[in-house]
Amino acid sequence: MDSGWPESLIRDVPDFPSPGIMFKDITPLLDDAEAFRWAADELADRFSNTPADRVVGVEARGFILGAAVAYRLGLGFVPVRKPGKLPYLTRSVDYELEYGTASLEAHNDAFSPGQRALIVDDVLATGGTAAATVELVNSGGAEVAGMGFLIELGFLDGREKIETDANCPVISLFCFGGDG
Repeated sequence: MDSGWPESLIRDVPDFPSPGIMFKDITPLLDDAEAFRWAADELADRFSNTPADRVVGVEARGFILGAAVAYRLGLGFVPVRKPGKLPYLTRSVDYELEYGTASLEAHNDAFSPGQRALIVDDVLATGGTAAATVELVNSGGAEVAGMGFLIELGFLDGREKIETDANCPVISLFCFGGDG
């Protein structure tokens, strides 16, 4: 692997989605077949010995990575979405982002007691989205077996929040601005 690859395929977009935010755009990485394969394989490999029943992907880029990880591990996939996007009965959690507030939903029957889920998303920032996803998994009686992220914004300390809430392994493939 070349030095800086595939990290060099993550592009900075200033002031998106609001002023002062430096957005980490993973679409160039996803567009590179070798880099995308590497990221999905690396996330799956990190959890290959973690007992789990399903992979949870968080809207929207978490769907892309989570589905690939679920396929690779031979597990089912559960989408966690923004309100009003799922067609069946849902449960909802409100949470805070680094640039506002939001809600997430999962189907009421997405999780059952005793099940173990791996949560996959593109970015770990403040930990709000991840903590809300943990809450959705737990509210169905399931537990979080691990959490995997392509990118961690270490300077926002999201890892501390979710490690306390989820009590499970948390991995990130790239960390910007922190220890990760």
